[in-house]
Amino acid sequence: MAIESRKEPIPAPLHDIAMPESGWEAGQHETAVFAGGCFWGVQSVFQRVKGVIQTTVGYSGGAAETADYKTVCSTETGHAEALEIVFDPAKVSYGTLLRIFFSVVHDPTQLNRQGGDIGTSYRSAIFYTDDQQKKAAEDYVKQLDAAHIFGKPIVTQIVPLEAFYRGEEYHQDYAIKNPHNPYIQVCDIPKIGALQQQFPSLFQEYTR
Repeated sequence: MAIESRKEPIPAPLHDIAMPESGWEAGQHETAVFAGGCFWGVQSVFQRVKGVIQTTVGYSGGAAETADYKTVCSTETGHAEALEIVFDPAKVSYGTLLRIFFSVVHDPTQLNRQGGDIGTSYRSAIFYTDDQQKKAAEDYVKQLDAAHIFGKPIVTQIVPLEAFYRGEEYHQDYAIKNPHNPYIQVCDIPKIGALQQQFPSLFQEYTR
């Protein structure tokens, strides 16, 4: 089912990262790194989620010396176009971010591509930062596959975060800077609309 045609979000994770018994520390920030096709659209969604403090587009999965857009586009670097998300776990959980990732950001059943963007740099991946994120992601994928939510198996990689490399400045907030770009209009604006429709209580407007 196309992202923009789904009216309801997919089921929430049965297992999320639980709040510590002592509660979250004041001002505590956590980091998630996801890859789901062109990073412009991934950022367009997550920067509009309440509880998300900062988003940065960049590259993960390869070496520092190949972490630039032209080289990554060769699809031979091991990098994926990725998004680093800094969030407040007291306001939005890691599991909720996963739910949004699978509901409105991309199609997790497409291998090494998203629509017309083809290559390993556009692969679906979750780069976990610790064992709790790994377990939450693995459990959720098993849950969704068992329920046949997508009709086809999820191909999302779940791999440790070795490093995240910030992308070029012109890629940061690209959709905001270039709202009339045809690619943004066709590929990314519908994702923002899907977020607002499926997660209205989490949606917030975003301005630079």
